[in-house]
Amino acid sequence: MNKVVTLIVALGALVAGIILFAQLDKKAPVDFALHYQQAREVKPFELTDHLGNSFNNASLKEHWSWVFFGYTSCPDVCPTTLQEMNFIYDELKAIANNSQVLLVSVDPKRDSQEKLASYIGYFNPEFKALHGDHGRLFPFARNLGLMYAITEAGSDNHGESPTSYLVDHSASLVLINPAGRVEAIFKPKQALGEVPVIEGDKLVSDFAKIVALY
Repeated sequence: MNKVVTLIVALGALVAGIILFAQLDKKAPVDFALHYQQAREVKPFELTDHLGNSFNNASLKEHWSWVFFGYTSCPDVCPTTLQEMNFIYDELKAIANNSQVLLVSVDPKRDSQEKLASYIGYFNPEFKALHGDHGRLFPFARNLGLMYAITEAGSDNHGESPTSYLVDHSASLVLINPAGRVEAIFKPKQALGEVPVIEGDKLVSDFAKIVALY
């Protein structure tokens, strides 16, 4: 009887160990992204897309959403990132056909709906550009773990017009899962004196591993 009990206990421990290993392995499948152990809540938000349609939490549901903060006057990071996303977009859709790329404008003063429509369409007609006032943008950015800051260049200091300024913003991409929760953050490759660049091959590789868990 004792041998039987010991065998049962041993088998139970073995099964528990296998299950635990599988769970741990499932928690850390990616090589490059910051993949959250538990997907983070996206708090209620309300923005407008480049076609004038409302875009909110419900718009994230049933999609894998790639969220990037930027603006149309950005001289380097934004066009570089959007171009890279366009290059790998077919690969992303091959992994999950319900993928969507979202540019969130952090420059509501200059980025009108018409300007955003023209800008985002240049990179890919399926991409979406979102906009809203700072009262909506700041909480949304903080919630996703991103940031941005506007520094206006006044004519008194630099001889530039009041509308000539740059916006400091995160160059990372946030991946939101079909449940509308933050799944992972992809940070760009950064080198001293060079523009931060999202590495498309690494993004595609990690995305395939994340989607395979669902």
